[in-house]
Amino acid sequence: MSRDLLPGVTGVLALADGTVLQGHGVGAVGEAVGEVCFNTAMTGYQEILTDPSYMAQIVAFTFPHVGNTGTNVEDLEQMTGSAETAARGAIFRDLPTAPASWRADADLPGWMARRGVVGLAGVDTRALTRSIREHGMPHAVIAHSPEGRFDLDDLVAKAKAWSGLEGLDLAKDATCLQPFVYDEGLWSWEDGYAKPLLLKNGKPKYEVVVVDYGVKRNILRALTSVGARATVVPASTSAEDILARKPDGVLLSNGPGDPAATGEYAVPEIRKLIDSGTPVFGICLGHQMLSLAVGAKTVKMEQGHHGANHPVKDLTTGKVEIVSMNHGFTVDRDSLPEPVVETHVSLFDGTNAGIALKNRPVFSVQHHPEASPGPTDSLYLFQRFADLMDAAK
Repeated sequence: MSRDLLPGVTGVLALADGTVLQGHGVGAVGEAVGEVCFNTAMTGYQEILTDPSYMAQIVAFTFPHVGNTGTNVEDLEQMTGSAETAARGAIFRDLPTAPASWRADADLPGWMARRGVVGLAGVDTRALTRSIREHGMPHAVIAHSPEGRFDLDDLVAKAKAWSGLEGLDLAKDATCLQPFVYDEGLWSWEDGYAKPLLLKNGKPKYEVVVVDYGVKRNILRALTSVGARATVVPASTSAEDILARKPDGVLLSNGPGDPAATGEYAVPEIRKLIDSGTPVFGICLGHQMLSLAVGAKTVKMEQGHHGANHPVKDLTTGKVEIVSMNHGFTVDRDSLPEPVVETHVSLFDGTNAGIALKNRPVFSVQHHPEASPGPTDSLYLFQRFADLMDAAK
């Protein structure tokens, strides 16, 4: 297989089918293998690239102009600092622009280089997006060499050899190593990040244990902002240890990888939590594994849902919301058993976006109600969780 590099090329994306996209390398020098997905958000690229749910993925941004708000230390979504537990690479239509925001403390390419995120700019992201829509999310290697030295055959071979996300338990790498308490609330223009909401006796209104499969920081902020003290525990924590903390509720977080793989050790513990009668709220991967725990099935999607403009209908209220989504697996809605009720559905393709149990204070959603980045239409779900905890008390 012979290929010719164009003059001045410093970055490439080699797909498993032999296709090679050429452009300008951005960010870290080197190469990374992963699954290529496209994200339709128009902003929030720093939050996207630090979302642990993107672990082992390369994100192609459909919005052409990226970089204008720069980066800062406040908008990191992952709780750990390594790029290994977030997106492996990024693809842009145009070279990232210089920052023009008062909040910026660094430009995007430099930030990516320091984090080890490999980037590629100057490629036809529209054509790549159309290809993903027609053929699914490909395995690929993204590479950056300032000298323009690439062994394209070797890169294609590495892309072909990569096993993919199916069967991968990535939550074990994205999770925290030991429990910790998080007490920062949501951001507002006047006050910045809010302080914890405390009762007159100085205690939080709710004690919530968050099972960390790769939790986003803004999920914890949203919990704090409804009066919860969030104690974050590792993904492998047993139900007995969680319940020993006497929580008012348990949140099953978002995270990367195949829910069936992580579910091998997580699902039995989730079943125990459900049986305890403790209110449980699942988000994204947490939603998928909660569904597995009640007898449903999950399947790999062809193109997934990645963006901040996805329409979802709350079937319990009839309200249509615009939400953030980031998932490559979905719950098979036809496999939902009794006593499960489907509460939300994607208006893009009709896939399941939420469930609740008839006989337990348990519910979950596929989308990201913490909205970072994205609209805040679904923030009410944290209050819905709080209401369940009130009722349980």
